[in-house]
Amino acid sequence: MLEQIIPEYLNYWSAVGLQKFIRVFWYFVLFEFTRYIMIDYVVYTIFTLTRKKRKARFEKARQALFNENPFVSIIIPGKNEGKHLYKLTKSLAEQTFTNFELIIVDDGSDDDTPTIGKNLEKLGLIDMFIRNEMRGGKASAANLALRFSKGKYIVHLDADCSFDRDAIENILIPFFMDNRIAAVGGNVKVRNYKESLCTKLQAIEYLKTVSVGRIVTSYLGIYKIISGAFGAFKKEATDAIGGWDIGPGLDGDITVKIRKSGYKVYFEPSAVCLTNAPSKFKILTKQRLRWDKSIIRFRLRKHKDVYFPNANFNWATFFSLSENVFYNVILDILWWIYIIDICFNYSGSLQFIIPMNFTLYFVMNYVQMLSISFFSERSKEERFLWPYVIFMTLYTGTYLRIVRTCAYYKEFFFKRSFEDPWNPYKSSVQAKRAGL
Repeated sequence: MLEQIIPEYLNYWSAVGLQKFIRVFWYFVLFEFTRYIMIDYVVYTIFTLTRKKRKARFEKARQALFNENPFVSIIIPGKNEGKHLYKLTKSLAEQTFTNFELIIVDDGSDDDTPTIGKNLEKLGLIDMFIRNEMRGGKASAANLALRFSKGKYIVHLDADCSFDRDAIENILIPFFMDNRIAAVGGNVKVRNYKESLCTKLQAIEYLKTVSVGRIVTSYLGIYKIISGAFGAFKKEATDAIGGWDIGPGLDGDITVKIRKSGYKVYFEPSAVCLTNAPSKFKILTKQRLRWDKSIIRFRLRKHKDVYFPNANFNWATFFSLSENVFYNVILDILWWIYIIDICFNYSGSLQFIIPMNFTLYFVMNYVQMLSISFFSERSKEERFLWPYVIFMTLYTGTYLRIVRTCAYYKEFFFKRSFEDPWNPYKSSVQAKRAGL
């Protein structure tokens, strides 16, 4: 009777035994389950056990922050961001930490950004509005703002973001927890998650890879990217490394530069930033192709020295980049090998393998969402996303893998990131000549 109720593919795997199950689903067992279930829950358990100690340390650092009340420079570089600027200044005006200057750099906009920016400066809503008449790229705009900034700390924001009232305060606190910390990443979440299926899936992805994933990597000391949407830096450290370099993936690039200089980087989950994600898969594909190319360009080419013993060798930086390359590049290649292995050796059992594979990832995705609810300050609000978790197997397991593979191929063999219109042509030419 029970066998009639249970789907045939489950009966099949129950009959063939554990050994064949592991042989067929070796990719899931060795990599996906280990990284995204076991490690996440181990770290969550440690976080739970050390919560009181961490809270006391955080509160002590908060008190030190307000006792010193350091001057902070908030910089917003961008092009054609005029429509976002008023909402951004309003969001920042409501912050619990207020001792900051606000510098906006217009990187050659061809909309009404210059008019809006100058009006905001005239009204005293921002401290400085700077315009590049000729577009130089986001890194160039950020470095221009850095040159004029006067703060002890630099907070880099994207113009289309909004922030919890204590976001600026919370992203500064880690600097007072450990003097070796030179960069702090904020917790970026998707604001327009109700807009389309595309934004819903990205919202779930951000919760997994940013909100929880970066808690885990930060705790393990291998945190590798300070998001450009919301990141804070010690100005002395940023000046020492020469600011931002040209190219896609500049957020991860500056993080590696800071790590290579001997500083620590940290992720602060309570510093929450909301951003708009692409609402259409066509736009999302272009964005991810650009992001994924940067792994090859920066992690494997520009910063390849971190993998070899030298005078400045650092194990934490080595493991940080190695983990990034392993889980993104090497496992991407292994996934295609896995698909070939299954199709070649088990083609006659695909009617049992495919539904079981979806079942495994279906369960894993919901177990991950459960861990996210433990970490998140918006767990009730984010329950809206739970019904859409069922689509994540196709989204992350197939769609994003195909996009990554295309990006890696184009960048590894043809260096296509230097042709990306996201950067001005003249800047890309100079970056290519300089090996950046």
